[in-house]
Amino acid sequence: MAETVLETQALRRTFGRLVAVDNLHLSVERQQFFGFLGPNGAGKSTTIKMLTGLLRPTNGEIRIFGKDFEKNSVELKRRIGVVPEGLALFERLTGAQLLNFVGRMYGLDRATAVRRTTELLEFMDLAGSADKLVADYSHGMKKKTALAAAVIHGPEILFLDEPFEGVDAIAATTLKRLLQRFISHGGTIFLTSHVLEVVERLCTHIGIIQNGRLVASGSLDELRSGVRVAGHDQSPLTLEEIFLQVVGGVKEDVEVLSWL
Repeated sequence: MAETVLETQALRRTFGRLVAVDNLHLSVERQQFFGFLGPNGAGKSTTIKMLTGLLRPTNGEIRIFGKDFEKNSVELKRRIGVVPEGLALFERLTGAQLLNFVGRMYGLDRATAVRRTTELLEFMDLAGSADKLVADYSHGMKKKTALAAAVIHGPEILFLDEPFEGVDAIAATTLKRLLQRFISHGGTIFLTSHVLEVVERLCTHIGIIQNGRLVASGSLDELRSGVRVAGHDQSPLTLEEIFLQVVGGVKEDVEVLSWL
């Protein structure tokens, strides 16, 4: 029986009268690549912030590796890796300094932190920029650095908030290689992204949130079997078609702009 590594029960977050996440029930098993999708403002980033301890839930429960996250947050944070919205990098450090610092903060000894930093910079094709300030990195280089920092301590589950946003094809390929390697070595990934083609290629399971509520969840094949599109041929539905059907699709009667 597969091990559940992440579970939420009745998770809720409000900001005044705004209900950002409403009664969310999630279950993610070990070695799943879980794609968490939704329209802008649906509650994706709020959810991932709660799952990683960056935001306290209003109500509900989060369990990671079977343990209550609020009661065991320090222990559990050592076992997760996070690429948050906005990256949150120390940009006045060089790439090598930043990764060494993060590794040491997670408790790695000096030699291990240096070795893993060297390996990650090489893998990410950043070795030639190891002594540059992160502030001088391109957006794609910063994304790769953020992911390197998230895995340097050997986490068991990764939380990634829009890791492919604004990344070119070369950088995206490097990120995907690392994520697939992480899964193949027994890790679990919880990913939010608007790039549905990437999610469809990478993810084994999908959850779709709308207005703070989970409206669909399962493997891609399970979602396909549960969605019907009028007039569609016999070819398998794409994730984009499933997503648009579940969240309401595109309005067909939008008026043309007067100058276009």
